[in-house]
Amino acid sequence: MTRANLSYGKSTSSTSLTSEELSERLAQFLTRSHAARSVRIEGLRLLTGGASRQTWSFNAVIENAEGEISRQALILRGDPRRGPNLMPQEMEYALLKAAGEEGVPVPKVHLMGDESLGMPFFLMERVEGETIPRRLLRDDIYAEARRAMTGQLGAILANIHRVPTEGQGLDELPAPPPDSSPAENEVTRYEQTYRAVTPEPHPSFELAFRWLRQHLPPAEERTLVHGDYRIGNVIFGPEGARSILDWELAHIGDPMEDLGWICVRSWRFGNDDLPVGGIGTREEFWRAYEAAGGSAVDPARVRFWEVFGNLRWGIICITQAKAYLDGLSPSVELAAIGRRTAETEWELLNLMEEG
Repeated sequence: MTRANLSYGKSTSSTSLTSEELSERLAQFLTRSHAARSVRIEGLRLLTGGASRQTWSFNAVIENAEGEISRQALILRGDPRRGPNLMPQEMEYALLKAAGEEGVPVPKVHLMGDESLGMPFFLMERVEGETIPRRLLRDDIYAEARRAMTGQLGAILANIHRVPTEGQGLDELPAPPPDSSPAENEVTRYEQTYRAVTPEPHPSFELAFRWLRQHLPPAEERTLVHGDYRIGNVIFGPEGARSILDWELAHIGDPMEDLGWICVRSWRFGNDDLPVGGIGTREEFWRAYEAAGGSAVDPARVRFWEVFGNLRWGIICITQAKAYLDGLSPSVELAAIGRRTAETEWELLNLMEEG
């Protein structure tokens, strides 16, 4: 199955429905699905962020057949673009369900949608909390969270890597060919993207591809990989991590990939002495991961995936800038993301020299 796309820009697409029409159709859908007397939608709003999906927040006030009223805080995950390279909504729904059953803190899935909204969608619970990394790193209210989250995220990741992927609607998760290692498959995939979209030379990227092919780790275990496990995809509160978001890049691969990705320099937001999202050390994160039942951490394997992660993010930065320069999106944010390519080039040179 084709992997979800490489786009990391904020979604600017929208359904053909106005918010009023969307609200009305949502109410009709929930009335049918709950056999309710009536449903009222309150506070419907499109949330910022998201690489490939739309995310809407709302409250549903449901009056059942007996006249009892309940209030549910929900999130709608929709796919207005129906892109061929996006993880199907049914699979994302099944993945969240399977992760929740394994003890991973994820929003509880509520209902799989139908054709009511003119796009694939599903509903899940709304988990209250914060997602902006800079607030986690700077605000006094999150001082305890900063102390706790490195260990929490290590333990959560161990649970993610134990999520069973056979059956449950997950048999078609993207996976490397049987005769290819996860590492070799990912390097090849991103090099193909790089060759296709790069408008100018990047010598540090060329060197990184060479370094990665010279240091390919052996193909040993394969597990579920979140694919985008980083601070920006965590809902947190003053006590720490509450929920893990954005599963559309999940695939089967080397579990060490997630351990390397969370340490990509761009996710530290200036706290470069704390490589795990700007809040903790690699060693603390690894200890928590292993203590929670994760695989024994191979530092050399994780280093490979950290180098790859910085290269991967650099290529994504290029694709975002190209989307703006080619007129495919008017988002100035995409242009700004393109400027971050230089950060990844500098970090790659440092990592390869240290290695």
